[in-house]
Amino acid sequence: MQTAWVFPGQGSQAVGMGIDLLGQEIAQEKFQEAKKILGWAIADKCQGELSELSKTQFTQPCLYVISAILIDILKSKGYSPQIVTGHSLGEFTALYCAEVADFATGLELVKERSLLMSKATGGGMTALIGFDRTQLESLIAKTEGVILANDNSADQVVISGMMDAVKQVCDQLKAKRAIPLPVSGAFHSPMMADVAVEFAQVLAKVEFKDAKIAILSNLQPHQPLTSAIELKELTIQQMTSPVRWREICLYLQSSGYEQAIEIGSGKVLTGLIKRTASNLKLVNVSNLTQLEEYVFASDGSDQD
Repeated sequence: MQTAWVFPGQGSQAVGMGIDLLGQEIAQEKFQEAKKILGWAIADKCQGELSELSKTQFTQPCLYVISAILIDILKSKGYSPQIVTGHSLGEFTALYCAEVADFATGLELVKERSLLMSKATGGGMTALIGFDRTQLESLIAKTEGVILANDNSADQVVISGMMDAVKQVCDQLKAKRAIPLPVSGAFHSPMMADVAVEFAQVLAKVEFKDAKIAILSNLQPHQPLTSAIELKELTIQQMTSPVRWREICLYLQSSGYEQAIEIGSGKVLTGLIKRTASNLKLVNVSNLTQLEEYVFASDGSDQD
């Protein structure tokens, strides 16, 4: 079965995520390695208050580490996808899964990225649900300082930019819901340019390898990539560029993929895929129980 593994980004975090993995040897090794890199324990944050876990500098490393552990367990059982992709932060998990970067390198990048993003100030983001896309695109086109930052599905997007510009669009748009997001800055917009320059300097010191599994980038959703050079360049651009998730879903639907497995906390991505690519079989592997259920249900049919 042609299978895509997809990895969640910020917003999928939940108290208690990953705790059932603590008894796994693979997980223990990863948690210990992560503590050395981060200076704090993943398990402590995941068992603490949601307000603390939801801080960007903690959310992103926690999501990355837990998804990485689930990947390791699935691979140890002989499972591997034909393509991988992730939503924003989830792209770093995809890089790890495809062996572009090892676990420690990926976590170092996520650590720096999350710290830089947590310090970003100015601007904001608002999620929009149930709207006329033509009207939205028209409003964005004539409003300076706002962009479509996350194109998640036909009727669910996030706009990002200067606070006044975001509010102006929301005030004029007929939408069922407009939800301001609790973030420090205008992520995935040109307002992140200074932060992106700092992150590019971090990336310049890191060696990427060609991907062993094709990757669908948020920036190039119609072209699976394996080139280390291309993947690094797109990673540099990611922080200031939109997440084109809807187009990723359309690509999977039109390219013969039959199954998408969301690996990591929550089920945000499978929910979005269902809206756009309803023909795909959807599976969630957010904990050890779901992983074992998937292994039992597939009966080896999805293994290499």
